[in-house]
Amino acid sequence: MNSFTQHVSRRDFIGKVGTASASVLLSSLPVFASPAVQKRVALVGTGIRALDMWSRDLVQSYPDKVSFVGLCDINPGRLEFFKRATGFTCPTFTDFEKMMKETKPDLLIVTTVDATHHEFIIRGMELGADIITEKPLTTDEQKCEAILQAEKRTGKKVLVTFNYRYSPQRAKIYELLRSGTIGTLTSVDFHWYLDVHHGADYFRRWHRLKEKSGTLWVHKATHHFDLLNWWIESDPSEVYATGALNFYGKNNSFRHTHCRPCPHKSSCSFYWDINRDSLLTNLYVNNEKHDGYLRDGCVWKEDINIYDSMAATIRYENGVQVSYSLTAYSPYEGYRIAFNGTKGRIDAWIEESNPVEPKEYDEIVVTKNFSTREFIRVPHSSGHGGGDRLMKDSIFRVNTNDPLHQSASVRDGALSILVGIAARTSCETGAPVKIADLTSIKPGMKRQFVQG
Repeated sequence: MNSFTQHVSRRDFIGKVGTASASVLLSSLPVFASPAVQKRVALVGTGIRALDMWSRDLVQSYPDKVSFVGLCDINPGRLEFFKRATGFTCPTFTDFEKMMKETKPDLLIVTTVDATHHEFIIRGMELGADIITEKPLTTDEQKCEAILQAEKRTGKKVLVTFNYRYSPQRAKIYELLRSGTIGTLTSVDFHWYLDVHHGADYFRRWHRLKEKSGTLWVHKATHHFDLLNWWIESDPSEVYATGALNFYGKNNSFRHTHCRPCPHKSSCSFYWDINRDSLLTNLYVNNEKHDGYLRDGCVWKEDINIYDSMAATIRYENGVQVSYSLTAYSPYEGYRIAFNGTKGRIDAWIEESNPVEPKEYDEIVVTKNFSTREFIRVPHSSGHGGGDRLMKDSIFRVNTNDPLHQSASVRDGALSILVGIAARTSCETGAPVKIADLTSIKPGMKRQFVQG
């Protein structure tokens, strides 16, 4: 989820990635926190996600748990700015293999371009580290299978950071579903809206290219599919999907390379002056000379090959059916979701931008058959709905109690991207795709919970 780019030779950067064995995956929870052990931590991919989420805050919040021993990126300028911005004193590397062998971290945090996650996850485990990786786990089924086999072969563990599970509103929905409030769950309607600010940003950056992000089916929707898998507590079995590029890319009469030199500034509603943001200017603009990455790329570029309009029908092993959609050019940001059961229905929504009025709470509506509505108000929290801090605490503070099963194993990470990969494949082939045909994971009627 950052702008770690691929212009420098990957062979020179990472070295040789080991070959995965053909063993069968078993799910287990990585033990990242220990009562009296400070973890030696290395990070690869020094973009904005790493800076905001996985560097300064960890040291400030968990000084007794983490000590950074190495930072790595193929862009030396961004790497050095990242080190100054964090105040870290650890060494920096443009060679991943060298960093791992010299610093010998216990824990590797992976925040690179999605399509490269598997390289660092696999090699990191081979060199002795447990892994925390940003979502998505990776971008296709072959890379996913290689990660699954490497975890089993090395005995190391991978944790995927699904912070959405931890937000209080979504946790409350999980509790309501488990309590039988609406009887047996039968179907879900889930519709996500990215606005013309946040949504457009995916089409400016490297995410616009399928070969780097796996499309928004994988990069963005993996969050949503993980929520569904978690809420439903069953594994997805089959996906049928359609997708189109209806708004961005070629759907405009003019375009340029990026915003700063664009001759259409005065007439383009999507013109964005990155230089107004000093952090992004220092992190990206000032380091373009090293790799050519343009953080303020044009949303109308003709090389855009991902979808901005998507819809899927997902069937689960327990019979639950899901209707899902994602629109990336909405006037407001948020989602609407409804859970239909044999005894009633749960409705919830979040409007993350342009709200009608300031929000102090997130609302859930429970309507039972032949009864009245119940309105449940959950205090509104910042940081992905309040999930960021709770998730980090669960990782870095010793807590074996996980009553809502929010910890996400590599199997969870795999199943979330496999729904997206299946949807993308269905868009391309016009046929439904079975999850069991993609990797060695065999979907089950009941979700496999991670073990402490």
